[in-house]
Amino acid sequence: MTQPPGYQLAELNVGRLLAPTSGPRVAEFMGALDKINSLGKRMPGFVWMMEGSGHPGAGNTEAKIDGDAQFISNLTVWENVETLEAFVFNTMHRAFYARRAEWFEVLGGMHFVMWSVPSGHKPTLDEALERLALLQANGDTDRAFGWSYLKEAKAWKAHACAQMAAE
Repeated sequence: MTQPPGYQLAELNVGRLLAPTSGPRVAEFMGALDKINSLGKRMPGFVWMMEGSGHPGAGNTEAKIDGDAQFISNLTVWENVETLEAFVFNTMHRAFYARRAEWFEVLGGMHFVMWSVPSGHKPTLDEALERLALLQANGDTDRAFGWSYLKEAKAWKAHACAQMAAE
């Protein structure tokens, strides 16, 4: 799929932490959230991020899914897949991605989704969860897809790991 003109790329990544956000088991991850999020916001092609409370070290962890405080999400918009890939796989984010099994449960199903949004649109978490449900129910379509659906996506192939937590 090629991104249509006048559209940007939204992505949702959800994961369930192995421990409460204040617990020592996830302290290193929680301690890096502000740094990683700040880096993402400074990347070329970054457009928007769903924000949390603004409390240092909290990221967007208070946006609970199904009321579960250990289920956290990351919802962002990027100019295109190349700019998202540059952040995910060519910055310090990659090191945390590689270690995700240390902090996140293996969910067993899709928990990462991308879709095109009109330029300037800021998706809600509910909208993003609907896209994830579409992907889970139907596989890759123009309305909800993963990395392999995008011909422009190349870096993910080089860095693809086994299906694990918080992909």
